[in-house]
Amino acid sequence: RQVNTLKDVMEWTTSNAFATIVGFIMDLNKVICGRKRTSQHHVSEKVQSTVDFLIKCKDIIDEVPPQQQAMRFGNKAFRDWHARVVQEAELFQKQLLGEKLENAYQEVSHYFCESFGNLQRIDYGTGHELNFVAWLCCLSKLEVFLPDDRISLVFDIFCTYLEVMRKVQTTYWLEPAGSKGVWGLDDYQFLPFYWGASQMLGQEDILPSDAIGKVAAEAGKQDNLFLACIAFVYQMKTGLFAEHSPLLNDISQVPSWTKVNGGLLKMYFNEVLCKFPVVQHFYFGSLLALTPTPPEHPIRQKAFRQRTFGEK
Repeated sequence: RQVNTLKDVMEWTTSNAFATIVGFIMDLNKVICGRKRTSQHHVSEKVQSTVDFLIKCKDIIDEVPPQQQAMRFGNKAFRDWHARVVQEAELFQKQLLGEKLENAYQEVSHYFCESFGNLQRIDYGTGHELNFVAWLCCLSKLEVFLPDDRISLVFDIFCTYLEVMRKVQTTYWLEPAGSKGVWGLDDYQFLPFYWGASQMLGQEDILPSDAIGKVAAEAGKQDNLFLACIAFVYQMKTGLFAEHSPLLNDISQVPSWTKVNGGLLKMYFNEVLCKFPVVQHFYFGSLLALTPTPPEHPIRQKAFRQRTFGEK
């Protein structure tokens, strides 16, 4: 961890780690553009083994029931579940990496183990989600996952990860990390909204104003990440949507999915990646290094323009 002051945040946004992760996130946004999750796509053996392990993590929840305690939020049984997952993850990750990449285990494993929430605070938010994407990014950089796997990284691995975290949240009631999960749009997540908006591009059947409806969300949650997130909001919250989810309500007023997708990227830059409470906990190593990118690097330039001029 090398981001210890607000000044260090600027160093992070001009680093190779930042450029690598943002490039990876934007690349995944591009490859799933206009596609339904249920559409036919390539699923490699390593992708499937990762999905299978995440399903195992979800099943372990049934073996670690919540404890009886006075407070609804922050059930302490989460720590027992997390310990089980970390223990089981060692063999899984070593098999995934293989002997040739065994030296990368410690670095890669850190991101995976930080993806499920904080043990001390028993909370979860966009910083933990970022760690999971960093894990996928590192494995892609190591060529454990190949370019042909990119669609399945979102539609299979990331979506299964979301299923795990939603079961964790409804079982152990993790607190949203920071304030509203530091801009997690549903208290916890951000990226499925961004990627889900990309899936909506090229169609006119569901407008942004339609997407926050309960009926539309239920009907489309198997196909689209954005709608699945909205369905989960309805599962977790009651009352008027505009009152319990004002950010999402505002987004629904945007006229097109192109603008929603671009606006969410801008928000992710400014309200997640550039926020000290998120990146102060982020780990840097040889795969995601805090070394500077050249000033002319396109992602460094894009981040600067978005922070300075609000460019989408």
